[in-house]
Amino acid sequence: MKKLLILLAIFTTFAAMAQSVGINADGSTANASAMLDVSSTTKGFLPPRMNTTARDLIASPATGLVIFNTITNGLEIKSSTGWISLKASSDAAFLPTIVIGTQQWMRKNLDVVTYRNGDVIPQVTDATAWAALTTGAWCYYNNDVANGAIYGKLYNWYAVNDTRGLAPTGWHLPTDDEWTILTDKLGGTSVAGRKMKSVGTTRWNSFNTSATNESGFAALGGGIRLRRGGFQSIGDLGCLLSSHSFASFSYQRWLYSGGNGEVYRSLGDKTEGASVRCLRD
Repeated sequence: MKKLLILLAIFTTFAAMAQSVGINADGSTANASAMLDVSSTTKGFLPPRMNTTARDLIASPATGLVIFNTITNGLEIKSSTGWISLKASSDAAFLPTIVIGTQQWMRKNLDVVTYRNGDVIPQVTDATAWAALTTGAWCYYNNDVANGAIYGKLYNWYAVNDTRGLAPTGWHLPTDDEWTILTDKLGGTSVAGRKMKSVGTTRWNSFNTSATNESGFAALGGGIRLRRGGFQSIGDLGCLLSSHSFASFSYQRWLYSGGNGEVYRSLGDKTEGASVRCLRD
């Protein structure tokens, strides 16, 4: 009899564990689709709070793991490619980022048509007009809107430097030093590129064999608009602008489909059109 009672107790325990658990102030039962259902009108759910260093020390974090990062001041969730911030900016309900170290980067290239104050950024398609610009402008690669849907817009440095603000509220254009912080975090310029580039040959040409995208940055080979207005190197080159310049040149970061995964710090003419990634403030 004693053994039977023990077996019944074990069976009852496992049956209870298989059911949904409700922690509900109103006494309601747990939702059948949830393993844990918490409801309250006076208290919230408090996830684990830690800084970036502690987060990166979590052993084999599971996809879907959620923490509150005390450095970036927002919720983060572990995806298959890295930590994603769920922090929203003040002018958008949800703008997802990829978290690399203490930085939160946009997951896609910038694709806005207005400055932060609402003023329209001119779209310039004519090559001669583009070459003569000393003010902000944007274009699609080859003036093809289909490229914009994939790679975002190409902006000249004058749009980056405009006091009205190219980056949306809550974001900023990366400085030259902030690009260096990123590449240092990923092991240095000789290897950071392969960790930043999207894998395969859908958005890069066939030489993109070294790419792993283990950082989740998912850089694309969006090409460039040259200072004389022509277009070049889609699929071969991803050119990303910084907010810094020297004389008539802007500091850029270049990634190529070939090579061993390098990131090149380069100077380009301010009239060139290139891709933009923004950082959270």
